[in-house]
Amino acid sequence: MGMTTDSPTTESTTTPADATTQDTAQPTFRHEPALSRYSLLFGDTTAGFADYEVDGSRVLFTHVEVDPRHRGEGLASILVEQALDDMRERTDLTVVAVCPYVVAWIDKHAEYQDLLTRGQ
Repeated sequence: MGMTTDSPTTESTTTPADATTQDTAQPTFRHEPALSRYSLLFGDTTAGFADYEVDGSRVLFTHVEVDPRHRGEGLASILVEQALDDMRERTDLTVVAVCPYVVAWIDKHAEYQDLLTRGQ
C-alpha cells in the first residue's frame, strides 16, 4: 500500500534532495563577463569553464577545461555548445576557435560553422 501513496512523488520532477547528489544533478551554465568566462557548476563547484577574449569584432575561445573528476561526462561539449549559443544570441562577433577542443567541436557541428565567418 505504501507504493500507491508514494507514486505521485516518484513521478514528480527532480526534488532538492535529488539535486544534492552529483550523479543526478544537472550542471548550471553561467556566463561570467567580468572573467571573460563561461562556466558549468554543480552547486557552487565549478566543473568546467571556457575562457574567451574579445578582440574588436572577434571573440577568441582560448581555453576549455573540465575538472578531472567530471571528465567523460560530456560537459566540455555542453559548455562549448551553450557558450556558442549565447554568443550567437547576444552578439554578432566572429568566433575564432583557438582552443583545439573548440576547433574540433565546431568541425563536428556544421550548424555552428557560420559563427566562424559571420561579420567578415
